[in-house]
Parts: sequence; C-alpha cells; structure tokens
Amino acid sequence: MVVQVLWPGANITDTLQQVTDRVEKKLQETPGLDYIRSYTVAGTSTVFITLKGSVLSRDVPDVWYQVRKKIGDIRQFLPQGIVGPFFNDEFGDTYGVIYAFTADGFTQRELRDYVEGARTRLLAVNDVSKIDIFGAQDEKIFIEFSSHRIAGLHLDRQALIQAIQAQNAVTPAGVVQTSDEEIRVDVTGGFRSEADLRNVDFVANGQIFRLSDIATIKRTYSDPPQPMFRFDGQPAIGIGISMRAGGDVLALGQNIEQAMSEIRADLPIGIEPHLAADQPKVVKAAVDDFMEALWEAIGIVLAVSFISLGIRAGAVVACSIPLVLAAVFVGMEFAGIDLQRVSLGALIIALGLLVDDAMITVEMMVTQLEAGAEKAKAATFAYTSTAFPMLTGTLVTVAGFVPIGFAKSAAGEYTFSLFAVVALALLLSWIVAVLFAPLIGVTILPDRMKLATETEPGRILRSFRRACTAAMRAKWLTIGLTLAALAASIVGLRFVPQQFFPASDRPELLVDLKLSEASSIYATRKVVAEFEELLNGDPDIDHWTTYVGQGAVRFYLPLDVQLANDFFAQSVIVTKSLAAPERLRSRLEPVLIEQFPGVVSRLSALELGPPVGWPLQYRVSGPEPVLVRDIAYKLSALIASDPRTEKISFDWIEPQRTLRMRVDQDQARLLGVSSQVLAQSLSAVVSGINITQLRDGIYLIDVVARADEQERISPDALRTLQIPIPNGGTVPLLQLATVEYAQDWPLIWRRDRNPTLTVQSDLVAGVLPATVVDSLQAKVLALNAELPVGYKIVPGGSVEESAKSTSSVAAVVPAALLIMLVVLMIQLQSFSRLFLVLSVAPFGLIGVVAALLVAGKPLGFVAILGVLALVGMIVRNSVILVDQIDTEIAHGRAPWDAVIEATLHRFRPILLTAAAAILGMIPIAPTVFWGPMAYSIMGGLAVATMLTLVFLPALYVAWFRIKEPSPQQSEQPDLSDQPQQTSLHRVL
Repeated sequence: MVVQVLWPGANITDTLQQVTDRVEKKLQETPGLDYIRSYTVAGTSTVFITLKGSVLSRDVPDVWYQVRKKIGDIRQFLPQGIVGPFFNDEFGDTYGVIYAFTADGFTQRELRDYVEGARTRLLAVNDVSKIDIFGAQDEKIFIEFSSHRIAGLHLDRQALIQAIQAQNAVTPAGVVQTSDEEIRVDVTGGFRSEADLRNVDFVANGQIFRLSDIATIKRTYSDPPQPMFRFDGQPAIGIGISMRAGGDVLALGQNIEQAMSEIRADLPIGIEPHLAADQPKVVKAAVDDFMEALWEAIGIVLAVSFISLGIRAGAVVACSIPLVLAAVFVGMEFAGIDLQRVSLGALIIALGLLVDDAMITVEMMVTQLEAGAEKAKAATFAYTSTAFPMLTGTLVTVAGFVPIGFAKSAAGEYTFSLFAVVALALLLSWIVAVLFAPLIGVTILPDRMKLATETEPGRILRSFRRACTAAMRAKWLTIGLTLAALAASIVGLRFVPQQFFPASDRPELLVDLKLSEASSIYATRKVVAEFEELLNGDPDIDHWTTYVGQGAVRFYLPLDVQLANDFFAQSVIVTKSLAAPERLRSRLEPVLIEQFPGVVSRLSALELGPPVGWPLQYRVSGPEPVLVRDIAYKLSALIASDPRTEKISFDWIEPQRTLRMRVDQDQARLLGVSSQVLAQSLSAVVSGINITQLRDGIYLIDVVARADEQERISPDALRTLQIPIPNGGTVPLLQLATVEYAQDWPLIWRRDRNPTLTVQSDLVAGVLPATVVDSLQAKVLALNAELPVGYKIVPGGSVEESAKSTSSVAAVVPAALLIMLVVLMIQLQSFSRLFLVLSVAPFGLIGVVAALLVAGKPLGFVAILGVLALVGMIVRNSVILVDQIDTEIAHGRAPWDAVIEATLHRFRPILLTAAAAILGMIPIAPTVFWGPMAYSIMGGLAVATMLTLVFLPALYVAWFRIKEPSPQQSEQPDLSDQPQQTSLHRVL
C-alpha cells in the first residue's frame, strides 16, 4: 500500500522531519508489517507499506483499513497546510490491455475527448474492472503578468486575483418558495471560456482596466508537462484496462476486441488506436504452448504404459488419465485455481505421478490373472491389498510438496498452485486407482493370462540380477562409492549457478533512462526523442511505447514499477521474436553508452516471480545522509573491482542546486511584508498559483496566474522582483532579502526510518547475482566492520528475496518431514526400516547436481521446490522395495534370497513409475521457468531410482548383517530387529 502526503512549499528537510517521519512512526504499528520504505522530495512524502508473506491474502484488506485509521489518528498532528493523506491499496493492479491513441491533425483536447468516449464504452464490457487514462495533458488557462508593468500601474496583483475568484465562485443564491412551486435563483458571472477572462474589468486608482490589457491570457496544456506517453515515437494518450478479480482474460480480450472494432469505426480519420499491450494474446499463446506440452506429456506417459504393460493393461492406465484430469479440473474450479503458468506446469508434473497408482493396481491384477485367478477376484484383491498402501505412498509424495504449498513468502504465494494442483491430482489418482481402475480392468483385461511360471526372465532382468548380487556381495564398496558420489555432488553444488527466478521468455525489452536527479522533464523528453531515433526502422522491433516522467504502468504482474520522476523515462519495446530482444540489446547498449554518457541506461527483460529490478543490489543505511553517501561511494568502488559488474548506479546520491532567499526580517517588518507574502509572490512568479477553475463539460480547467516567460525562467530576474507592500506600493526583492545559491537533496529514500541508499549494478552476460555476492562477501563484511554504530550494508535485490523465499520454504520442511515420518511409521512400524527408507533420499542430490551442471541450468527457487518434492518421490520408491523384502521374508524365503527376489520383483514397477515421472517432464524441460525444476527432478529421480535398486539392497544386508547362504544351506541371520508379522503389501 502507498500513503502520500503533500505539503506545498515545504523544503525536503521539513517534509522529511515533520511529515515522513511522523507517518513512518505511526505505520510501524501496522499488524503483519515487514518493512516501510519512504520516498521524500520537497513538499511530497510517499510511504510504501510492505507486509510479511505470512499475512493471508484475505486479511490484507483489513490491514489496509487499519492503516487508514492509524493515519487518521495522527492527521491533527501533521503540519498545517498539508494536502491529503492519499491512499493507494491498488498498487498491484495490472492493466492486461493497453491501447495507445495517436492523432494526426487533432489537438490534444480533441484526442482526449475521443479517448474519454472510448473509455466510457469500454467500461460497459464484461469482466472490465477499471480503465485508467495516462499520458493526457490537462488543459490550463495561464494569466501571465509582468510584475514590472503591474508595479508601474500601481496595481495590487493579489486584489486582481481575488476579484477573479469572487466573480467565478459558485455560491448559492437561494430558492424562492411560492405557493405553487419553488424557483432556484441563479447568479451569472462564472467563466465558460478564456474569452470571459479576457473581458474581466477592474477598477483601480479611479481607472478601469481590462484583464487582457494588463496580462496575457492563453489556453494551453500543463507547463511543465505531466508524465507523457508515446507510441512509436508519437505523442499519444493511453488507456489501461484492468480485469475484474476472477475474470477470464481470454474472454476479456475477445470482448474488448469486439468493442474496439465498433469504436474504431466511429473514430474520424487521423485518430488511430494502437494495441500497445495485449495480455490476452500472451496468455492464449502461453496456454496453447502448455496445452501442447500437456498433450505431449500424456502421449509420453501412455507410451510408457503401453510398452511396459502391454496393450490391454496399458489401456486401463490410459483410461485413468482422463478420469483424473477431469476430476482435477473440477477441483481447481471449486478451489478457485485458474489456468496459469504455475497451475499448467503443475498438471504436467503431476502427469508422471498420477498414473503410478493405476499402474500398481493393473500390475496386481495381472499378477493374479497370471496365477490363475478369475477377473472379479483379481480386481477385488487389487483393491483390498493396495488401497491403504497406495494411500500411504500418495501421502508421502504429497508431503514432499508441502513446503511449496505453505511457504509464507511472495514467491511461495506465486507457486502455491503447484502444491495445490499436484496434491489434488495425486489424491484423485488414488481414488481412481482403487475404485475405477479395477472396474476398467474387469472390462478390458482378458479372462486368462499366460502363467508367470511359463515365462523366463529376460536379458535385462538377468543382467540386473547379476549386478544386484555383485553389489550386495561388495556391500561396503557399494556404500563407500555411493557416499563418495554424494560428497562429490556436495562439492559440485558450489559450481551450480544460484538464481532466484529467471527472466521471462516474452518478447519485450525494457529500457530505463535515468538522467541527473535535478533534470527537468524537458531534458528527459529531449533525451527520449533522441533515443527513439535509434529505434526507428529497426527490423527486430514490432512497436514500442515510452513513458516520460514515470515508469511503465503495470501491464505485467511481476513488473518492477518505477515512481513518477521528471528525470526518468522507460520504454517498452515489443520485438518480433523471442530471440530478437537479445540482438536488440547487443546493438543498443554500446550506442546508449556512447551517445548518452550522462544518462544511466539499463536494458532488461521482464522478470518472472516477484520483481526485484537491478540484479545486484546493496543497501547502505544509517542516520546521516551525507555519511551514507560516503559509504556508498566506498562500496561502489569495491563492487567495481569485480570485472563481472557493470554500470554501477545509485537510486539517489546527487545534490541539487537551490535558490535560497535570506530574508532580513527587521527590514521586512518595517515594510509590512511577511515571509508568507514573500513566498506567495515568488511562487506566483516562478511556478504560478491556481486562482480558480473554468468548468468546461466534464473537465475542470485550472486558471493559473504567473509571471511572463522572461521573468519566470531567469533566476537573475528574481533579484529585481517587485514585492507588494501594504501601502499599495512595491519594493524590489533585494531590499528585503539576499539571494544566494545552496545545495540540498532532491530526494531521500528511507527504509525503516533510516536514510537508505541502494548501490545497484548490472552484470555481464551469463553471471548470476548470487555468484557475485558470494565472491564479494568477505570484502563487504570487512567494510561493514569499519562502519560507525548505526550504519550497515546489506545485500538486496534477488539475493535477498531468494534468501527470504528459501527460508520460508525451509521453515515448513520440518512439518513436511514430520508428516512423512508419521505416515511411514504407520506403514513400516520399525525405526530400522524407517532409516533404510529415508537413507536413499539425500542421494538424489547426486543426480540433481549432475543434471543441472550438464544442462547448464541454475539452482533457483523453482528448482529448490523440485528438490524438495523429489524427496517424497524417492521415499515412495524405497518403501516399495523394503516392504517387498519384508513380504518375501514373511513367506519363508531366506533373507539373502528375499532381498534379491524382492528387488527383482519390484524392478519393473519402480523403474516403470520412475520412467513415467522422468519422461513426462521432457515437454517442460526446455522452458525458462520450469526447466531447472524439470532437470532437477529428472536427474535426481533417475539416480535415486538406480540407487534404490542397487544401493538400498546392499545397505539392507549390511544393516541387518545378512550373509549370503551356501549352496547347500541358508544361514539364518540375527533378525531380532525385524518384525515377525507380515507387513503391509506393496506400496508405490
């Protein structure tokens, strides 16, 4: 939420101490507060309230209500003359569709009239929440006086202004009540055009003056201009369309397109609307791509099923997929989970897991049919023997996703639907497997199948038997090699790049242009015009929009929205292909550095996940801004020493020139002039003062009195400014005050009530922020140790957000492990077997590190979520094998032989389910967002599956001291640790 308070005329020090500090102190009482940031310029205080990720979304409106109440409580303690406070709790609203209206042969006012008409019609479109207009320049009527001429005529400018205000005032004149009716009395005199102002007459010193004789009256637009909007280098007015909560963005796009076709038909030639941002098109393309990937994943899983199980058994699994997906979509509708990037990716991830239970059921039925059972009994046995064990395995897998679902952070909220969809899919797949799969099997499977005793093991199974037996015989070597591989992977983890969220794979390129903080909006507009010349005719550009005096409006949810500042401009360039932004960046960057040396420029792609802005950031904070600046300079030199950094900048650091009027109070009192009168006189000359408003249709047009241009733009002219005194005369300013130049801060950022300066830097291509922060850590710590008490340097940006998000996930990991342990203890009923089952889980790291290094993918937040989810998958497979070993022993087989036979018996289902999960992720492996997670799960599950079938048997015989029996007899090992009862049947 944003709270803004205006105090016209105050300098930055007074604004900071009397407004910003009071508001910050009160807002520190906000429940669920994470931190407060404030942005103070002379006369304006802007405070940002950021809540902790643990605050539930449904509680946020109540918190914002508390913020309003708290600021209301201190309203009386704020300085006199403030305007506001103003509240904005819609800071995160996104404009999914943006149109830019350009005009050829029409004035700005005429263009705005048509834009307002289009806005009115679009507000009636279904699913539209609000429509905002930006880039429009408000009309103004300027009354420009010459202070010297007014002084020469002995006119009182303040009296003239009061006369204009009195004539234009809206004052009730009463209502005449008769016996039959009431008649309202109306008094004329209000201004309807600038002509009315020109004809205003004054009487002064016995003479009549017409306003047009003593002042220049002109109707124009805001001067200086308000933030501007441009499309393809042309001035434009934009409208941003926001969708209502729960709306369908694709339906919104169709409805707006239809409405705009009707609006376009009514527009005159010369006024043209251009589609500047089209989120419905982007979403449709993304959904189409993900649906294609979803069908590919379905095809892969089906192929695995048919090849491994055969046509009829595979058909049973194939029938379960649409049943589960249909139920998942219904569940998503009830849970309010939309189809978006995360939920669609979760469906693909779940595909490889949701067929596991169906495969177990089918395999159990096939086993019974091979043993000669009837189909009905085989189906019944499959249900009774697998329902609870499969539920246990499903819950173990779901537990692996629990940290994703309950992480209390912005990133956790962003990826919550991953947990929700996967958990929903797995639980529904269990229901389908135990209720519907047996029924489908009865219909599809044959009455009799070839007896298992009539078949011989294949070549693969025979080779695996030899490998498994060898691993068990050399059990200590097997365990040692596995531990060595784990140690190597831990070392190799240091070489895996660390990342928070990757850049987006959209075709937009953002270009930030930041001038000196004392620059006017005219200077910014000039730089923008020169920059846009570079873009004209570029073959890679489809179109671009430029925001002058502010950052781009939020057309994309994770956009790092910039504040409105005269010295800042931002272009959003939409290229013709996904590869074009990088080519365009490589061409523009050297040109910007060469042609705009005084401009801090930055070219960046859109971000995925919570927005962080510059990749490398350090915050320097402390009580005194001057010392904070000095520390920031030292830190910037330290950062610059790393060759991987480039374009180091600061969010504020430069002082600004000010003209300071030192008033001789004694002389001023002798002349009857106060500092207030002096300030008002200066304001009327330099900036102008609003004296009244002209009512023109739906618009209110400010009437501004100011000095003419020659006096207004010259600092030297202020020295001879004539100041009115009570006797009707005037005196020059120099008789009352001394004019001198001084320096002050143009703006100050604070965080948690301390001035905070952010040192930020771009990085060379291919370098990730965490890598540079790690390498600079020792130097930064050394600099931190030298700082005075109260001053500190902390990393910010993606490194800080990643740490917060990772810690929010880590905080839930114990709960996930507890759930997993409880489920496993119910299933295994033995601490020894619990240890064995969990022992394989850490070794998945071997495959994760190897896969990420080979694929060149970073270990980001999403990949970490994949690693956590991987634990449940690995444990599930381990339970299968340990439970089967216990079953074989319970049926009288020698322990050594039981381990071998159980491993061979579970070889196919473990390999099969792992293959389905691994191969099902191939379609999302090339994607930017899901790629690191896909490779983590694929590599980790592949290695863990092999270790489950090789390492776990070796560990089992070592743990229980089982020896290989001689050919003549089987030695009985000490099985005092092992349960004597038959454990539950197979678990997947």
